[in-house]
Amino acid sequence: MLLRLVPLYFCLRLTLASQEEAKSLYQSAQAPEEAIFAETFDSGPLDRRWVLSKALKEGEEDVLKYDGEWALEEPVENSDMHGNRGLVLKSPGRHHAISAYLRAPHYFRDRPLILQYEVLFQNTVGCGGAYIKLLSHSSQLRLSHFNNATPYSIMFGPDKCGSSHKVHFIVCDGDPLTGLHQERHVRQPDADLKEYFSDQRPHLYTLRLYPDHSYEILIDLSLISKGSLLEDTDPPLVPPAEISDPSDKKPEDWDDRPLIPDPTATKPLDWDENAPALIPDPSAQRPPGWLVEELPFIPDPQAERPHDWDEDMDGKWEAPLISNPACSQVIGCGPWSPPMISNPSYKGKWRPPMIKNPNYQGQWYPRTIPNPAFSDAPPPFQIRPVAAVARRWTEDTWGQRRTPGLVLQLLVAAHKRPWLWGVYVFSVGLPIILFISVMWPDKRFGPPDMEYYYKKSDEPQADGPQDSDGSQDPEGSTNLVNITDGTGDLTGPRRRENKKPQKSDLELKIGK
Repeated sequence: MLLRLVPLYFCLRLTLASQEEAKSLYQSAQAPEEAIFAETFDSGPLDRRWVLSKALKEGEEDVLKYDGEWALEEPVENSDMHGNRGLVLKSPGRHHAISAYLRAPHYFRDRPLILQYEVLFQNTVGCGGAYIKLLSHSSQLRLSHFNNATPYSIMFGPDKCGSSHKVHFIVCDGDPLTGLHQERHVRQPDADLKEYFSDQRPHLYTLRLYPDHSYEILIDLSLISKGSLLEDTDPPLVPPAEISDPSDKKPEDWDDRPLIPDPTATKPLDWDENAPALIPDPSAQRPPGWLVEELPFIPDPQAERPHDWDEDMDGKWEAPLISNPACSQVIGCGPWSPPMISNPSYKGKWRPPMIKNPNYQGQWYPRTIPNPAFSDAPPPFQIRPVAAVARRWTEDTWGQRRTPGLVLQLLVAAHKRPWLWGVYVFSVGLPIILFISVMWPDKRFGPPDMEYYYKKSDEPQADGPQDSDGSQDPEGSTNLVNITDGTGDLTGPRRRENKKPQKSDLELKIGK
Protein backbone atom coordinates (compact mmCIF):
# COMPACT_ATOMS: atom_id res chain seq x y z
CA MET A 1 0.00 0.00 0.00
CA LEU A 2 1.26 3.45 -0.90
CA LEU A 3 -0.26 6.33 1.01
CA ARG A 4 0.42 9.80 -0.29
CA LEU A 5 0.74 11.65 2.97
CA VAL A 6 1.98 15.10 3.70
CA PRO A 7 3.99 15.05 6.96
CA LEU A 8 6.40 12.62 8.51
CA TYR A 9 6.06 13.92 12.07
CA PHE A 10 3.09 16.16 12.74
CA CYS A 11 3.16 17.80 16.16
CA LEU A 12 0.31 20.15 16.93
CA ARG A 13 -1.09 21.58 20.17
CA LEU A 14 -4.53 23.09 20.50
CA THR A 15 -5.29 24.21 24.07
CA LEU A 16 -3.32 23.56 27.21
CA ALA A 17 -3.58 23.68 30.99
CA SER A 18 -1.73 22.62 34.15
CA GLN A 19 -1.50 24.01 37.74
CA GLU A 20 -1.68 27.65 38.84
CA GLU A 21 1.50 27.38 40.91
CA ALA A 22 3.60 26.32 37.90
CA LYS A 23 2.99 29.42 35.78
CA SER A 24 6.57 30.55 35.72
CA LEU A 25 7.89 27.11 34.73
CA TYR A 26 6.51 27.01 31.18
CA GLN A 27 8.90 27.37 28.27
CA SER A 28 8.05 27.16 24.61
CA ALA A 29 9.45 23.96 23.12
CA GLN A 30 11.81 23.71 20.18
CA ALA A 31 10.60 21.60 17.28
CA PRO A 32 12.60 18.42 16.60
CA GLU A 33 14.74 18.54 13.50
CA GLU A 34 13.06 15.39 12.19
CA ALA A 35 9.62 17.01 12.22
CA ILE A 36 8.23 18.22 8.94
CA PHE A 37 5.69 20.36 10.77
CA ALA A 38 5.45 21.56 14.37
CA GLU A 39 3.30 24.26 15.94
CA THR A 40 3.07 25.49 19.54
CA PHE A 41 0.90 28.61 19.01
CA ASP A 42 2.99 30.37 21.65
CA SER A 43 4.04 33.30 19.49
CA GLY A 44 3.20 35.07 16.30
CA PRO A 45 -0.15 35.92 14.70
CA LEU A 46 -2.45 33.15 13.58
CA ASP A 47 -2.30 34.10 9.91
CA ARG A 48 1.49 33.82 9.84
CA ARG A 49 1.18 30.17 8.83
CA TRP A 50 -2.46 29.17 9.00
CA VAL A 51 -5.03 29.78 6.26
CA LEU A 52 -8.73 30.18 6.98
CA SER A 53 -11.08 28.42 4.59
CA LYS A 54 -13.04 30.76 2.34
CA ALA A 55 -15.14 28.01 0.81
CA LEU A 56 -18.75 28.98 0.10
CA LYS A 57 -21.93 27.07 0.77
CA GLU A 58 -23.35 25.16 -2.16
CA GLY A 59 -25.94 27.24 -3.98
CA GLU A 60 -25.10 30.40 -2.00
CA GLU A 61 -22.39 32.50 -3.57
CA ASP A 62 -21.98 34.99 -0.73
CA VAL A 63 -22.24 32.76 2.36
CA LEU A 64 -19.15 31.17 3.88
CA LYS A 65 -19.42 27.47 4.64
CA TYR A 66 -16.97 27.73 7.54
CA ASP A 67 -17.89 30.91 9.38
CA GLY A 68 -16.51 29.97 12.79
CA GLU A 69 -13.97 32.29 14.41
CA TRP A 70 -10.50 31.15 15.51
CA ALA A 71 -8.23 32.75 18.12
CA LEU A 72 -4.97 32.16 19.98
CA GLU A 73 -5.73 32.27 23.70
CA GLU A 74 -4.82 30.78 27.04
CA PRO A 75 -7.34 28.40 28.63
CA VAL A 76 -10.33 30.05 30.30
CA GLU A 77 -9.89 27.95 33.44
CA ASN A 78 -6.79 26.35 34.92
CA SER A 79 -4.61 28.85 33.09
CA ASP A 80 -1.40 28.04 34.88
CA MET A 81 1.37 29.03 32.51
CA HIS A 82 1.73 32.54 31.23
CA GLY A 83 2.07 32.55 27.46
CA ASN A 84 0.84 28.98 27.10
CA ARG A 85 -1.61 29.58 24.29
CA GLY A 86 -3.59 27.32 22.03
CA LEU A 87 -5.83 27.41 18.98
CA VAL A 88 -9.38 28.04 20.23
CA LEU A 89 -12.73 27.65 18.47
CA LYS A 90 -14.69 30.78 19.42
CA SER A 91 -18.07 30.29 17.71
CA PRO A 92 -20.35 27.62 19.22
CA GLY A 93 -22.66 25.86 16.80
CA ARG A 94 -20.68 26.84 13.69
CA HIS A 95 -18.33 25.05 11.35
CA HIS A 96 -14.60 25.75 11.61
CA ALA A 97 -11.88 24.93 9.09
CA ILE A 98 -8.24 26.01 9.10
CA SER A 99 -5.15 24.53 7.45
CA ALA A 100 -1.45 25.08 6.83
CA TYR A 101 1.08 24.03 4.21
CA LEU A 102 3.90 21.74 5.22
CA ARG A 103 7.55 22.32 4.60
CA ALA A 104 7.62 19.69 1.85
CA PRO A 105 5.39 16.84 0.64
CA HIS A 106 6.11 13.45 2.14
CA TYR A 107 5.55 10.17 0.33
CA PHE A 108 4.88 7.49 2.89
CA ARG A 109 6.95 4.58 1.63
CA ASP A 110 9.62 3.47 4.07
CA ARG A 111 9.31 5.88 6.99
CA PRO A 112 6.77 6.00 9.82
CA LEU A 113 4.26 8.74 10.43
CA ILE A 114 3.88 10.22 13.92
CA LEU A 115 0.92 12.55 14.30
CA GLN A 116 0.18 14.01 17.73
CA TYR A 117 -1.55 17.05 19.14
CA GLU A 118 -3.36 18.24 22.26
CA VAL A 119 -7.05 18.88 22.68
CA LEU A 120 -8.83 20.59 25.57
CA PHE A 121 -12.63 20.65 25.62
CA GLN A 122 -13.12 23.70 27.85
CA ASN A 123 -16.92 23.41 27.82
CA THR A 124 -19.38 20.56 27.67
CA VAL A 125 -19.48 19.11 24.16
CA GLY A 126 -22.87 18.11 22.77
CA CYS A 127 -21.89 17.25 19.23
CA GLY A 128 -18.54 18.14 17.72
CA GLY A 129 -15.01 17.03 17.05
CA ALA A 130 -11.41 18.18 16.99
CA TYR A 131 -9.91 15.91 14.37
CA ILE A 132 -7.15 16.62 11.86
CA LYS A 133 -7.02 15.79 8.17
CA LEU A 134 -3.76 15.26 6.34
CA LEU A 135 -4.56 16.53 2.89
CA SER A 136 -3.30 14.62 -0.12
CA HIS A 137 -0.52 16.24 -2.11
CA SER A 138 -1.83 17.74 -5.33
CA SER A 139 -0.93 20.59 -7.63
CA GLN A 140 -4.56 21.77 -7.41
CA LEU A 141 -4.53 22.03 -3.61
CA ARG A 142 -5.59 25.50 -2.42
CA LEU A 143 -6.00 25.88 1.31
CA SER A 144 -8.28 28.89 0.95
CA HIS A 145 -10.77 26.57 -0.81
CA PHE A 146 -10.46 23.78 1.74
CA ASN A 147 -13.79 22.02 2.42
CA ASN A 148 -15.20 18.61 3.28
CA ALA A 149 -14.70 17.44 -0.33
CA THR A 150 -10.97 18.21 -0.42
CA PRO A 151 -9.07 14.91 -0.92
CA TYR A 152 -7.24 13.73 2.16
CA SER A 153 -5.07 10.75 3.08
CA ILE A 154 -5.62 10.42 6.83
CA MET A 155 -8.17 11.74 9.30
CA PHE A 156 -7.43 11.35 13.00
CA GLY A 157 -8.78 12.77 16.25
CA PRO A 158 -11.57 12.80 18.85
CA ASP A 159 -15.22 13.20 17.94
CA LYS A 160 -18.40 13.17 20.04
CA CYS A 161 -22.09 13.33 19.27
CA GLY A 162 -24.68 12.48 21.90
CA SER A 163 -23.60 9.41 23.82
CA SER A 164 -21.09 8.34 21.16
CA HIS A 165 -17.42 9.00 22.02
CA LYS A 166 -14.90 8.13 19.31
CA VAL A 167 -11.33 8.58 18.19
CA HIS A 168 -11.48 8.59 14.39
CA PHE A 169 -8.75 7.01 12.33
CA ILE A 170 -9.69 6.93 8.65
CA VAL A 171 -7.36 6.07 5.79
CA CYS A 172 -8.33 7.29 2.34
CA ASP A 173 -6.39 5.57 -0.41
CA GLY A 174 -6.74 5.21 -4.15
CA ASP A 175 -7.53 1.99 -5.98
CA PRO A 176 -4.56 1.17 -8.26
CA LEU A 177 -6.91 -0.14 -10.96
CA THR A 178 -9.94 2.15 -10.81
CA GLY A 179 -8.21 5.26 -9.44
CA LEU A 180 -11.14 5.95 -7.10
CA HIS A 181 -10.59 7.13 -3.52
CA GLN A 182 -12.16 5.10 -0.76
CA GLU A 183 -12.44 5.79 2.97
CA ARG A 184 -11.40 2.92 5.20
CA HIS A 185 -12.41 3.22 8.85
CA VAL A 186 -10.17 1.65 11.46
CA ARG A 187 -12.03 -0.12 14.26
CA GLN A 188 -12.79 1.94 17.35
CA PRO A 189 -10.80 1.42 20.59
CA ASP A 190 -12.38 -0.80 23.22
CA ALA A 191 -11.62 1.68 26.02
CA ASP A 192 -14.27 4.02 27.44
CA LEU A 193 -13.44 7.48 26.07
CA LYS A 194 -16.14 9.49 27.87
CA GLU A 195 -13.77 10.92 30.48
CA TYR A 196 -11.53 12.53 27.86
CA PHE A 197 -14.45 14.66 26.66
CA SER A 198 -15.84 15.66 30.06
CA ASP A 199 -12.96 16.19 32.53
CA GLN A 200 -11.98 19.59 31.02
CA ARG A 201 -8.32 18.65 31.04
CA PRO A 202 -5.86 18.69 28.10
CA HIS A 203 -5.20 15.33 26.51
CA LEU A 204 -2.50 14.29 24.06
CA TYR A 205 -3.68 12.26 21.07
CA THR A 206 -1.01 10.31 19.20
CA LEU A 207 -1.13 8.22 16.04
CA ARG A 208 1.80 6.06 15.03
CA LEU A 209 1.58 4.56 11.56
CA TYR A 210 4.33 2.28 10.28
CA PRO A 211 5.21 1.18 6.73
CA ASP A 212 4.35 -2.42 7.59
CA HIS A 213 0.74 -1.19 7.89
CA SER A 214 0.66 -1.52 11.68
CA TYR A 215 -0.64 1.36 13.78
CA GLU A 216 -0.87 2.50 17.39
CA ILE A 217 -3.28 5.00 18.95
CA LEU A 218 -2.35 6.58 22.28
CA ILE A 219 -4.01 9.07 24.62
CA ASP A 220 -1.71 10.77 27.13
CA LEU A 221 1.04 8.35 26.06
CA SER A 222 -1.12 5.36 27.09
CA LEU A 223 -1.85 2.81 24.38
CA ILE A 224 -5.59 2.40 23.79
CA SER A 225 -5.62 0.65 20.41
CA LYS A 226 -3.28 -1.06 18.00
CA GLY A 227 -3.61 -3.27 14.97
CA SER A 228 -2.94 -3.58 11.28
CA LEU A 229 -4.52 -1.76 8.37
CA LEU A 230 -4.49 -5.06 6.53
CA GLU A 231 -6.90 -6.61 9.04
CA ASP A 232 -8.69 -3.91 11.07
CA THR A 233 -10.24 -1.63 8.44
CA ASP A 234 -13.74 -1.49 7.03
CA PRO A 235 -13.85 -2.05 4.10
CA PRO A 236 -10.66 -4.14 4.18
CA LEU A 237 -7.53 -2.59 2.78
CA VAL A 238 -6.60 -5.73 0.86
CA PRO A 239 -9.44 -6.59 -1.55
CA PRO A 240 -10.75 -10.17 -1.49
CA ALA A 241 -9.49 -12.67 -4.01
CA GLU A 242 -13.05 -13.39 -5.21
CA ILE A 243 -16.09 -11.19 -5.59
CA SER A 244 -19.73 -11.70 -6.54
CA ASP A 245 -20.41 -11.70 -10.25
CA PRO A 246 -22.27 -8.42 -10.93
CA SER A 247 -23.78 -9.90 -14.10
CA ASP A 248 -25.30 -12.91 -12.35
CA LYS A 249 -29.05 -12.60 -11.69
CA LYS A 250 -31.49 -14.65 -9.65
CA PRO A 251 -33.70 -16.92 -11.82
CA GLU A 252 -37.32 -15.88 -12.03
CA ASP A 253 -38.57 -19.25 -10.78
CA TRP A 254 -36.27 -19.26 -7.75
CA ASP A 255 -38.39 -19.56 -4.61
CA ASP A 256 -36.53 -18.28 -1.53
CA ARG A 257 -39.58 -18.01 0.75
CA PRO A 258 -39.14 -20.28 3.80
CA LEU A 259 -42.83 -19.82 4.80
CA ILE A 260 -45.96 -19.31 2.71
CA PRO A 261 -49.66 -18.71 3.56
CA ASP A 262 -51.64 -21.93 3.97
CA PRO A 263 -53.60 -22.25 0.70
CA THR A 264 -56.20 -24.53 2.34
CA ALA A 265 -57.13 -22.11 5.14
CA THR A 266 -60.43 -20.17 4.97
CA LYS A 267 -61.73 -17.23 6.94
CA PRO A 268 -64.25 -18.12 9.70
CA LEU A 269 -67.83 -17.06 9.05
CA ASP A 270 -68.03 -14.98 12.25
CA TRP A 271 -64.88 -13.04 11.46
CA ASP A 272 -65.83 -9.35 11.14
CA GLU A 273 -62.97 -7.43 9.55
CA ASN A 274 -64.92 -4.15 9.76
CA ALA A 275 -65.43 -4.19 13.53
CA PRO A 276 -63.78 -1.10 15.12
CA ALA A 277 -60.96 -1.50 17.61
CA LEU A 278 -62.65 0.89 20.13
CA ILE A 279 -66.32 1.36 21.03
CA PRO A 280 -68.18 3.65 23.49
CA ASP A 281 -68.54 2.14 26.94
CA PRO A 282 -72.19 0.96 27.06
CA SER A 283 -72.19 0.91 30.87
CA ALA A 284 -71.08 4.52 31.24
CA GLN A 285 -73.63 7.13 32.39
CA ARG A 286 -73.58 10.89 32.29
CA PRO A 287 -72.43 12.31 35.65
CA PRO A 288 -75.13 14.00 37.74
CA GLY A 289 -75.10 17.76 37.40
CA TRP A 290 -73.67 17.81 33.87
CA LEU A 291 -75.16 20.83 32.03
CA VAL A 292 -75.69 19.63 28.49
CA GLU A 293 -77.43 22.85 27.43
CA GLU A 294 -74.58 25.11 28.56
CA LEU A 295 -71.44 25.68 26.49
CA PRO A 296 -68.08 25.65 28.27
CA PHE A 297 -67.11 28.92 26.51
CA ILE A 298 -69.34 31.84 25.55
CA PRO A 299 -68.73 35.19 23.82
CA ASP A 300 -67.64 37.94 26.20
CA PRO A 301 -70.79 40.06 26.73
CA GLN A 302 -68.69 43.08 27.74
CA ALA A 303 -66.51 43.07 24.64
CA GLU A 304 -67.08 45.83 22.09
CA ARG A 305 -66.09 45.96 18.48
CA PRO A 306 -63.11 48.29 17.91
CA HIS A 307 -64.04 51.60 16.37
CA ASP A 308 -61.61 51.12 13.49
CA TRP A 309 -62.89 47.64 12.60
CA ASP A 310 -63.65 47.40 8.88
CA GLU A 311 -65.78 44.35 8.03
CA ASP A 312 -64.86 44.63 4.36
CA MET A 313 -61.18 44.22 5.19
CA ASP A 314 -61.20 42.52 8.60
CA GLY A 315 -64.25 40.30 8.15
CA LYS A 316 -67.14 39.86 10.52
CA TRP A 317 -66.27 40.84 14.07
CA GLU A 318 -66.76 38.23 16.77
CA ALA A 319 -66.46 38.79 20.48
CA PRO A 320 -63.66 36.85 22.22
CA LEU A 321 -64.66 33.72 24.11
CA ILE A 322 -64.54 33.47 27.89
CA SER A 323 -65.26 30.64 30.34
CA ASN A 324 -68.96 30.17 30.96
CA PRO A 325 -69.71 31.34 34.55
CA ALA A 326 -72.52 28.78 34.75
CA CYS A 327 -69.97 25.97 34.43
CA SER A 328 -67.65 27.11 37.20
CA GLN A 329 -69.54 25.28 39.98
CA VAL A 330 -70.60 22.11 38.11
CA ILE A 331 -68.79 18.99 36.99
CA GLY A 332 -69.04 19.84 33.29
CA CYS A 333 -70.87 21.56 30.46
CA GLY A 334 -71.65 20.93 26.82
CA PRO A 335 -72.21 17.70 24.92
CA TRP A 336 -71.32 14.55 26.87
CA SER A 337 -70.04 11.34 25.31
CA PRO A 338 -69.14 8.05 27.02
CA PRO A 339 -65.47 7.01 27.17
CA MET A 340 -64.07 4.57 24.62
CA ILE A 341 -63.12 0.99 25.50
CA SER A 342 -61.58 -1.91 23.57
CA ASN A 343 -64.04 -3.75 21.35
CA PRO A 344 -64.28 -7.38 22.51
CA SER A 345 -65.46 -8.35 19.01
CA TYR A 346 -62.52 -6.77 17.23
CA LYS A 347 -60.32 -9.24 15.33
CA GLY A 348 -58.77 -7.13 12.60
CA LYS A 349 -57.98 -8.20 9.09
CA TRP A 350 -57.96 -11.96 8.60
CA ARG A 351 -54.79 -13.59 7.31
CA PRO A 352 -54.23 -17.28 6.68
CA PRO A 353 -51.66 -19.01 8.89
CA MET A 354 -48.12 -19.55 7.59
CA ILE A 355 -46.74 -22.99 6.75
CA LYS A 356 -43.39 -24.27 5.49
CA ASN A 357 -42.86 -23.74 1.78
CA PRO A 358 -42.55 -27.12 0.08
CA ASN A 359 -40.78 -25.45 -2.88
CA TYR A 360 -38.25 -23.55 -0.78
CA GLN A 361 -34.85 -23.49 -2.54
CA GLY A 362 -32.84 -21.55 0.01
CA GLN A 363 -31.28 -18.10 -0.09
CA TRP A 364 -29.93 -17.21 -3.50
CA TYR A 365 -26.40 -15.86 -3.86
CA PRO A 366 -24.65 -14.78 -7.05
CA ARG A 367 -21.72 -16.86 -8.15
CA THR A 368 -18.21 -15.67 -7.36
CA ILE A 369 -15.53 -14.76 -9.84
CA PRO A 370 -11.87 -13.77 -9.47
CA ASN A 371 -11.50 -10.17 -8.31
CA PRO A 372 -9.76 -8.12 -11.00
CA ALA A 373 -8.65 -5.59 -8.34
CA PHE A 374 -7.03 -8.21 -6.12
CA SER A 375 -3.34 -7.83 -5.40
CA ASP A 376 -1.14 -9.40 -2.76
CA ALA A 377 -0.32 -7.18 0.22
CA PRO A 378 3.23 -5.78 0.10
CA PRO A 379 5.70 -7.37 2.52
CA PRO A 380 6.36 -5.47 5.75
CA PHE A 381 9.29 -3.09 5.91
CA GLN A 382 12.02 -3.35 8.50
CA ILE A 383 12.33 0.10 10.14
CA ARG A 384 14.15 1.53 13.10
CA PRO A 385 12.24 2.67 16.24
CA VAL A 386 10.90 6.22 16.07
CA ALA A 387 9.18 6.66 19.44
CA ALA A 388 12.06 8.73 20.85
CA VAL A 389 11.43 11.59 18.49
CA ALA A 390 7.78 11.95 19.46
CA ARG A 391 8.59 11.40 23.14
CA ARG A 392 11.20 14.16 23.20
CA TRP A 393 8.76 16.66 21.75
CA THR A 394 6.10 15.49 24.16
CA GLU A 395 8.25 16.03 27.23
CA ASP A 396 9.08 19.56 26.04
CA THR A 397 5.43 20.48 25.45
CA TRP A 398 2.74 18.34 27.01
CA GLY A 399 5.05 16.83 29.64
CA GLN A 400 5.97 20.11 31.31
CA ARG A 401 2.32 21.12 31.54
CA ARG A 402 1.14 18.01 33.30
CA THR A 403 0.11 18.29 36.91
CA PRO A 404 3.32 19.00 38.90
CA GLY A 405 4.44 16.47 41.48
CA LEU A 406 3.91 16.95 45.20
CA VAL A 407 7.48 18.12 45.86
CA LEU A 408 7.34 20.63 43.01
CA GLN A 409 4.01 22.00 44.21
CA LEU A 410 5.37 22.40 47.77
CA LEU A 411 8.48 24.23 46.55
CA VAL A 412 6.51 26.57 44.31
CA ALA A 413 4.01 27.28 47.10
CA ALA A 414 6.83 28.10 49.55
CA HIS A 415 8.39 30.43 47.00
CA LYS A 416 5.17 32.43 46.91
CA ARG A 417 4.55 32.16 50.67
CA PRO A 418 7.89 32.15 52.57
CA TRP A 419 6.18 31.47 55.90
CA LEU A 420 5.49 27.95 54.66
CA TRP A 421 9.19 27.12 55.18
CA GLY A 422 8.56 27.24 58.94
CA VAL A 423 5.64 24.87 58.55
CA TYR A 424 7.78 22.50 56.49
CA VAL A 425 10.64 22.54 59.05
CA PHE A 426 8.26 21.99 61.98
CA SER A 427 6.36 19.24 60.12
CA VAL A 428 9.58 17.40 59.27
CA GLY A 429 11.67 18.17 62.38
CA LEU A 430 9.10 17.31 65.05
CA PRO A 431 8.64 13.67 63.95
CA ILE A 432 12.44 13.25 63.83
CA ILE A 433 12.88 14.55 67.40
CA LEU A 434 10.06 12.36 68.67
CA PHE A 435 11.55 9.34 66.93
CA ILE A 436 14.98 9.89 68.52
CA SER A 437 13.42 10.46 71.94
CA VAL A 438 11.52 7.18 71.75
CA MET A 439 14.34 5.08 70.31
CA TRP A 440 17.16 6.51 72.48
CA PRO A 441 15.62 7.82 75.75
CA ASP A 442 19.09 8.13 77.47
CA LYS A 443 20.35 10.43 74.75
CA ARG A 444 21.26 13.81 76.28
CA PHE A 445 21.19 17.02 74.33
CA GLY A 446 23.54 19.80 75.49
CA PRO A 447 26.54 19.80 77.97
CA PRO A 448 26.65 17.08 80.70
CA ASP A 449 25.24 18.04 84.08
CA MET A 450 27.35 16.64 86.89
CA GLU A 451 24.63 17.31 89.45
CA TYR A 452 21.89 15.65 87.38
CA TYR A 453 21.17 11.98 87.47
CA TYR A 454 18.51 9.59 86.36
CA LYS A 455 16.85 7.45 89.05
CA LYS A 456 17.54 3.87 88.13
CA SER A 457 15.69 2.21 91.04
CA ASP A 458 12.44 2.55 92.85
CA GLU A 459 13.93 1.22 96.11
CA PRO A 460 13.42 3.42 99.21
CA GLN A 461 16.07 6.13 99.51
CA ALA A 462 17.65 7.68 102.62
CA ASP A 463 16.45 11.05 103.81
CA GLY A 464 19.73 12.61 102.83
CA PRO A 465 22.98 11.62 101.23
CA GLN A 466 25.72 10.22 103.51
CA ASP A 467 29.44 10.29 103.46
CA SER A 468 31.56 7.21 103.19
CA ASP A 469 31.68 6.90 106.99
CA GLY A 470 27.91 6.78 107.30
CA SER A 471 27.32 10.41 108.40
CA GLN A 472 24.93 12.50 106.47
CA ASP A 473 26.13 15.33 104.30
CA PRO A 474 24.66 18.54 105.73
CA GLU A 475 24.88 20.24 102.34
CA GLY A 476 22.76 17.59 100.77
CA SER A 477 25.29 16.71 98.09
CA THR A 478 24.74 13.62 96.05
CA ASN A 479 27.16 10.75 96.44
CA LEU A 480 27.83 9.21 93.02
CA VAL A 481 29.58 5.93 92.44
CA ASN A 482 30.75 4.19 89.35
CA ILE A 483 28.49 1.25 88.76
CA THR A 484 31.29 -0.47 86.88
CA ASP A 485 34.16 -0.58 89.42
CA GLY A 486 32.74 1.05 92.60
CA THR A 487 35.76 3.40 92.90
CA GLY A 488 33.82 6.61 92.76
CA ASP A 489 35.61 7.61 89.58
CA LEU A 490 33.13 9.38 87.35
CA THR A 491 34.02 7.41 84.29
CA GLY A 492 30.84 5.46 83.79
CA PRO A 493 27.10 5.87 84.06
CA ARG A 494 25.95 7.46 87.27
CA ARG A 495 23.41 6.31 89.81
CA ARG A 496 22.46 7.11 93.40
CA GLU A 497 24.15 4.93 96.03
CA ASN A 498 21.16 3.31 97.61
CA LYS A 499 21.08 2.45 101.30
CA LYS A 500 18.51 0.11 102.65
CA PRO A 501 16.49 1.69 105.48
CA GLN A 502 16.87 0.28 109.01
CA LYS A 503 14.01 -0.50 111.32
CA SER A 504 15.20 2.12 113.77
CA ASP A 505 15.01 4.72 111.03
CA LEU A 506 11.36 4.02 110.52
CA GLU A 507 10.39 4.21 114.22
CA LEU A 508 8.75 7.37 115.44
CA LYS A 509 10.89 9.00 118.03
CA ILE A 510 9.02 10.93 120.73
CA GLY A 511 10.98 13.45 122.65
CA LYS A 512 10.89 13.13 126.37
